[in-house]
Amino acid sequence: MINKNPWTKEDEREHFPCAVEWWCLEGFFKTVENDKKWSFNSSITVGCSKNGEAVAGLKTTLFDQKNNKYFKYRNLKYHGQNSSTLYNEPTKLKSVNRESEGFYLSHDESYMRGLFPDYKIHLMDLENNILFDFNFQAKSIPQWVAQGITDGWLPWGLGFYRYGFIPKLDFSGKMKIKNKTFNVEGIGYLEHVWGDWSLQNPLYAFSNLKKAIFLYAKLGYWWLHNHTIKIPEAIMFTSENNPIGYDWVWAVMDNGWTIFYGNIMMWIMKGPAAGILILSKDGENYEDFCDIDFIYKKTKYSKNYDFFYPTELELIARKNKEILHLCFKMTNECIEFFQRFPEGSYWRAFVICEAPGIVDGYYYDGKKKINLKGFCKIEPQRQISKFGHNSLKLDFLLPPKGVGASFDINSHFLRKNIQAQIQFAPRPKVSFNIFKIDNSNL
Repeated sequence: MINKNPWTKEDEREHFPCAVEWWCLEGFFKTVENDKKWSFNSSITVGCSKNGEAVAGLKTTLFDQKNNKYFKYRNLKYHGQNSSTLYNEPTKLKSVNRESEGFYLSHDESYMRGLFPDYKIHLMDLENNILFDFNFQAKSIPQWVAQGITDGWLPWGLGFYRYGFIPKLDFSGKMKIKNKTFNVEGIGYLEHVWGDWSLQNPLYAFSNLKKAIFLYAKLGYWWLHNHTIKIPEAIMFTSENNPIGYDWVWAVMDNGWTIFYGNIMMWIMKGPAAGILILSKDGENYEDFCDIDFIYKKTKYSKNYDFFYPTELELIARKNKEILHLCFKMTNECIEFFQRFPEGSYWRAFVICEAPGIVDGYYYDGKKKINLKGFCKIEPQRQISKFGHNSLKLDFLLPPKGVGASFDINSHFLRKNIQAQIQFAPRPKVSFNIFKIDNSNL
């Protein structure tokens, strides 16, 4: 397994002063003493803007799956002329010791370190008095998203980034919560992402235009080459599903298979996905699925920033004769992390919505069907504009049932719902209605 590892030591270490970089470890585990189920997420993010300002952030979440409770913690440190607090120690910003064997990230008393296949975290949630002290060992080799297409490079606005992950690690260690210490055993996930891009201003990195166009072209050709263009029965667009956000899912099946799903939204809320699903059956070989249709079976409304995000997501992914039909469902109350942008800008905030869940469905290889079930982590991430939620749903009446189309516009900004239908066959029909939306009832 190690001989197939595509990551070098330089890949795993920091790339400061790139615009954004993070390392994330998360997983599902049981506390040995009481056989209780938990889920956690931990990440350390570092970044540097072109004017020299830098930031280092620690984020942790812990889900008590039995009692449907969660604990969240975020700690940011800034360095620069416009920051409220100055730090003179570069390790507070870079968070990396390049003399170490692998990478080493420190943030106050918390740290991550490691080199494939072994990793360790020691993270402290100072608000909720929680300590994670976990040791991880990879059971899958690392993989880049779009590894066989762009060598793992992806576009973001006019910028770009590289996205690597390990979908299955065993881990054990101790968790201290409310002054009680528990032994833990679980299955985890690791990712490392870095690049030159901006959430607040996706078009800022104009110097990267040539590389961004190249990546868009490569991925666009791959997407079109793997799709049969057809008129769908229905498609839905929504303003919060813009290309700056995405849907992310990690899943481990009971039979040991792993799933990675990432979808850049392209304003679509129902229809063809503009992303990728990566399946591994053995932890060494990965299959990319591109021809994917998705639908939100259930959504949740976030009133603070006026947007919807999925809590239950259904996918149908096809590749030659292979079919994956999966339904991912959140099973706990969702955490919403908001990164607020300055007043007056077009974008109001970037939001990460995070919850553990379950997955079930089936895999068909062209000859036999295999039922699948397991656990998953679901993270819709959205860039919210000042215009809030606005959507357009198109339904097409296709032969032999008939010929026609209908649309439904729902605009919270205009406070209007507009519905129209035009039908040519089996008999002509036209309708048009406008309704007022009372946002106070949302």
